[in-house]
Amino acid sequence: MEGFSKEEVESAQRIVYQHIKPTPQYAWPQLCQAVGCELWLKHENHTPIGAFKVRGGLVYMDALARDPSIGDLVTATRGNHGQSIPYAARLYDKTAHVYAPESNSVEKNAAMRAWGAQLHLHGSDFEQAVEAAVAHATQDDLHMVPSFHRNLVLGVATYGYELMTEVEGLDAIYVPIGMGSGASSLIAVRDLLGVTTKIIGVVSTDADAIAQSFSAGKIISTNTARTFADGVATRVPHPEAFEVLSKGLDRVVRVSDDEVADAIRLIYATTHNIAEGAGAAATAAVIQEREQCDGKRVAAILTGGNIDRNWFAKILSGETPEI
Repeated sequence: MEGFSKEEVESAQRIVYQHIKPTPQYAWPQLCQAVGCELWLKHENHTPIGAFKVRGGLVYMDALARDPSIGDLVTATRGNHGQSIPYAARLYDKTAHVYAPESNSVEKNAAMRAWGAQLHLHGSDFEQAVEAAVAHATQDDLHMVPSFHRNLVLGVATYGYELMTEVEGLDAIYVPIGMGSGASSLIAVRDLLGVTTKIIGVVSTDADAIAQSFSAGKIISTNTARTFADGVATRVPHPEAFEVLSKGLDRVVRVSDDEVADAIRLIYATTHNIAEGAGAAATAAVIQEREQCDGKRVAAILTGGNIDRNWFAKILSGETPEI
């Protein structure tokens, strides 16, 4: 994937800001005290779908709408991408068929349907949902929306541009990695602005295909991805994303489900914001690396707040959801 020009990012901003406002970033004092550094949270939980993915969907659909031959859409998701595509598709009177695993979040499923998605539950994990989505698109000659695409990344890049132009001198940004659009967009914005900020990827210890691949310098898939942080529960790295990540990331940090649950509790206690599993993963990594972050200005991307109530209640009671 090629990098972005300033003109491309500004064009993406015009598309995105027709529908959502820039999200805030705060250095919450209690949170900073708790983690031992100046930590800025980028609040992508403050969007219409409660997650950063809405930005990519808007830019992708804007480009797609210029082709009159494109009809309805098909995509696969664990939930937030599956909200962003129907959210954007409805603006162009198109229907989005969304495939998700059978065990997918009940409340994310409800949100997808509310935005107009035709939801199909298939398979035990994201990769099996992708296979079913591709088969549907092929059979009915529908447009398959991938989980990683340059226009999706371009839309997502608007949050990184907001963050890095509002908060100067960031030593590092921690970002969770699922299919890689968020981390890839931060790398692109960092390079565009010519700053030295390190981009640090975060994955689950139980879904660490990206971490293994980054260390090996080649794509490695895993057999399972069992974590309640569903936004990072992927087994197979996307080749185009991996090419960007392998060159642009400083490192990849693994966090356990217990560490993610601790971070969700800390974010709620110190900011009164709700983070889903993947949304808290970056903060969990900052806590894990607090000695390396000491005295530095860092940011963590709170990528979304879409967590089921029963899991959130369990976490607030001091437990970790089991998968």
